[in-house]
Amino acid sequence: MILRYPVIFMMVIFISACGNHQERQSGDVPSYQVEYAGALRNMMHKGDISAKASLSDLSGMEHLYALGALEDLKGEIQVFNGEAHHSIVDGDSLVFDDTFDKKATLLVYASVPRWKSFGIPSTVRTYEQLEHHIARVAKENGMDIHAPFPFLLEGNPTSFDWHVINWKAGDMDHSHEKHIRSGLYGTIQNRAVEMLGFYSDAHHAIFTHHTTNMHIHVRTLDGLIAGHVDDMTIGEGMVLKLPDTE
Repeated sequence: MILRYPVIFMMVIFISACGNHQERQSGDVPSYQVEYAGALRNMMHKGDISAKASLSDLSGMEHLYALGALEDLKGEIQVFNGEAHHSIVDGDSLVFDDTFDKKATLLVYASVPRWKSFGIPSTVRTYEQLEHHIARVAKENGMDIHAPFPFLLEGNPTSFDWHVINWKAGDMDHSHEKHIRSGLYGTIQNRAVEMLGFYSDAHHAIFTHHTTNMHIHVRTLDGLIAGHVDDMTIGEGMVLKLPDTE
């Protein structure tokens, strides 16, 4: 069953439970809500990689943006504005699936009808710098950075590390490194991409790893690569997009 994460509900929680949070950010109710199914900690600690959501349930959603992992960790999920670009390992190659007839063991998604664009300054280069930059820009634009939100990155990264998982059936020994090495992986330099990410400082080990507030997937515009982003170096002229909440 897909777990709901309404932004309005979380606003009530943070106001009532966090007395030291002095005031709310402006832009009260966003035009989107982030929802998710599954949890990384259940994979890592329990070896539970069974289906937690059916993509068919989302097939009619307008302006859908989604990422995650397929059932049994047999591929990566990417949906950009309602168009699926799922990637699956077949021997030494990637194959792509543009349907919604798959199931997910981990899924994060939102419907975002409009985006605002922001240039990324040349001082932002590393994954960690990008994480801080996204939080800063979101806060400056009235978003509640303590509630999860989606973002897009467009342009040509100097480089990025990617993988598409292809987990061996029956293997119960999970680690982030084994997830990367189980399928296909590599480093791509200076190629035009669209990246989808979800930012949250409250979902570590659920849909972000415990060391980061971001979970990012990528598709190259030449259609050759799509999957999970493990690291990146930001390129000149790249653009950050955040939901337009006005």
